[in-house]
Amino acid sequence: MTPARSTARSRRAAVAALASLTALVALGAPVTALGAPVTATGAPTADSGHRRPCTASRLPDHGTARDIRRIAERAAADMGLESVILRVTVDGREVVTTALGESMTGVPADPAMHFRNGNVAISYMGTALLRLVDQGAVGLDDPVAPWLPDLPGGEKITLRMLAASTTGLVDYVRLPAFQQAVTADPFRQWTAKEVVALSTDERLWYEPGTNWNYSHANFVLLGAALEKITGTRLDVLLRQLVTGPLGLRETRNSFTADIPEPVLHAFTADRGTYEESTFWNPSWTTAPGAVQTTDICDLARSASGLGSGELLSPSSYRQLLNPGTVGLGHATRECPATVCLANTEATHYGMGVVVLGDWIAQHPLFFGYSASMAYLPSERLAVAVSTTQGPTTPDGHTAHVIAQRIAAALAPGHPIPDFG
Repeated sequence: MTPARSTARSRRAAVAALASLTALVALGAPVTALGAPVTATGAPTADSGHRRPCTASRLPDHGTARDIRRIAERAAADMGLESVILRVTVDGREVVTTALGESMTGVPADPAMHFRNGNVAISYMGTALLRLVDQGAVGLDDPVAPWLPDLPGGEKITLRMLAASTTGLVDYVRLPAFQQAVTADPFRQWTAKEVVALSTDERLWYEPGTNWNYSHANFVLLGAALEKITGTRLDVLLRQLVTGPLGLRETRNSFTADIPEPVLHAFTADRGTYEESTFWNPSWTTAPGAVQTTDICDLARSASGLGSGELLSPSSYRQLLNPGTVGLGHATRECPATVCLANTEATHYGMGVVVLGDWIAQHPLFFGYSASMAYLPSERLAVAVSTTQGPTTPDGHTAHVIAQRIAAALAPGHPIPDFG
C-alpha cells in the first residue's frame, strides 16, 4: 500500500488490518434488578463491565502482576514499541492493568486511552448474528438475497458464509488500485458501496461455501444485512445485542475518523516516512456502524465475554467456534496459499473470531496500532494488549506477540499459535 521500500510492509498491514484488522431492544441481554447484565441462561456475569475508569493497578514488588509487566517491558524494548497497554483477568477479576511508554512525546500512555479495535467489532457482529439466530429471527443458512438484492449471487450466499468468510469474494484490501488510493490519501472517507464494488467487480475466487479466505467485503455486507434484517442501524444494534449486555462503556462507533479523549496516538512508517497516523480514516475497514474505538478494560472484557459465549446458547457458541470452516482454505490457481489459508481443527477462523489452539482470539492491526484479545476458556483467562509502533518496530502483530509471551508464562500448557 505504500511506495518504494514500504510497499510490501503496508500491504501486509492493510491485509491484516482487520484480519490479523461494525426496534430490537427486547433482544438485548436481560438485566437484574441492580442492572447487571446476565447470561443467556439468566445468571449474572462474573465480569459485568467496569463501572469506574480504566486505571493502572498497583504493582507489587514480586508476583504474577510484576512478572507480566516485565514481559511487556522486555517486549517493548525488543520491538522498539512506542507504547504498550495491557490488562489480564482471571474469571473476570483483575490480575494486572498497566501502561508503558508514551502516547506522544512527553505524554505517558494510560490504560484509559482509547484506540481502534478493528476486527474486534467483527466479533461483535458474529455474536449479534448468532443472538438473532437464538431468537429465531433468522437462520444461518438463509440466503442473503432478500436483504441484499443488489449483491451478485446473493441467492447462493448465506448469512453463515458472510460471517465465516466463505463467500469467495475477493478481498478489496489486496487490490493494487485500492492500496494505491489509501496510500495517496489515508484521510479519505470511503463508503460501503465503494469498497464492496471493488470486490464484486472481480471474479469470485471460488464457489460460495466451498473454500475460505479472509475478505473485508464479507463483513461490510454482513453489517448491511444485519441492518436490513432488524431495521436497526448497526451501531445501535451492536450496542443492544453485544456491547451493552457486556457492559462495554468505552467501546463506541464513529462515522468519522475521530477518537474520544483520552487518545492513544499512533505513528507509522507505512508510507516511507515515520509520521502520525492517529486520525487516518478507518472507514474502509469494516461496515459503517462497526468502526469502533475502545480501551484496554473493554478489550479484556470483550475477550472473556465473547470467548466464553456468555451471550449465546450452547449450540450458537459451537457455531461461533466452528461454523464449518475447519478443513477449508485449499489453495487453488484462483486463490493462492497466501489468500486461502488452511483452517485446521486447532487453528481456524470461526464466526468473527479466530480459534488459536485452546484460545479464542482477535488481533487487529491498523497503521501504527496493534491490539490483541485472547481468551482461554479452561482457565477463564483473558489477555488484552494494545501497542503503538516506533520508527524501528518490525512488521507484524506486536500486540499478539506480547499476548503470546504472557500466555506462555501464565498457561505454559496452552500456547497461543500464530495465524495468518
